[in-house]
Amino acid sequence: MLTGVREQLGQALFRRVAGPGGPATRARIHHTPGPRWFGPDRPIRAVHGDASMFIGGLTALLLQSLHPLAMAAVAGHSGFRGDPWGRLQRTSTFLAVTTYGTAADAQQAVDHVRGIHARIRGTTADGVPYHAADPHLLGWVHAAETDSFLRAHERYGARPLDAAGYDAYVADTARVAEALGVAGPPRDRGELAERLSAYRPELRATPEARAAARFLLFQPPLPLALRPFYGGLAANAVTLLPPWARGMLWLPRVPVVEDLAVRPTGRALTRTIRWAMTPAREA
Repeated sequence: MLTGVREQLGQALFRRVAGPGGPATRARIHHTPGPRWFGPDRPIRAVHGDASMFIGGLTALLLQSLHPLAMAAVAGHSGFRGDPWGRLQRTSTFLAVTTYGTAADAQQAVDHVRGIHARIRGTTADGVPYHAADPHLLGWVHAAETDSFLRAHERYGARPLDAAGYDAYVADTARVAEALGVAGPPRDRGELAERLSAYRPELRATPEARAAARFLLFQPPLPLALRPFYGGLAANAVTLLPPWARGMLWLPRVPVVEDLAVRPTGRALTRTIRWAMTPAREA
């Protein structure tokens, strides 16, 4: 009975994250022979393969929304409201291919994304032009994502890395960032913190950013029965945000509740996801 529940939950989660073609894509990524960008001992494999990504991914979306140009590009071109699961599946597939796939498949995935970025242009409500292929804008998206994934793994990962391991993780992600067009991405945690600080003067919570936060945190496209589960992940995603980012998005901190209820819930949820998505050993 327990094995059946585990399999059903794991399959349901995998379908949400990977889409209907997930099993075939997973087989191609992991079983196609050839050189990889990252060997089996690289930290990026440990971080991106952990259940903490369910929380870190939400944190990254909230943080990324605080750059007005990035938020304008997402709101105008990504379809995150009309097809949020499709966007999640495309993002998760890109991360899987570049982290675990062959070097040829990783480069093909990067070339595809760069082609999309090249076509995304527009103007914000304030009349400021943006281009998704702008290296500076790509640098913000990369830094916010890397920091969010790192923080989530450090707090909720099955086996958190040491300081050298997280520095190496940042260096690994720089390999992908450079391929996408980021100029001089950070290569250790200290450089990552400096890069995030350098972007601070450009950040603000536009009406679009706050609307995106409301959608992500309070209006997920899920059945009512699953919303408490999602709500626990979302609450923990908020706790990972830097204090200044929470302030911009009007997400107040409640220390006692977060320490006694939210974080333990996050640890329990990530353990459950990890249990469900790890194949059961044959007897």
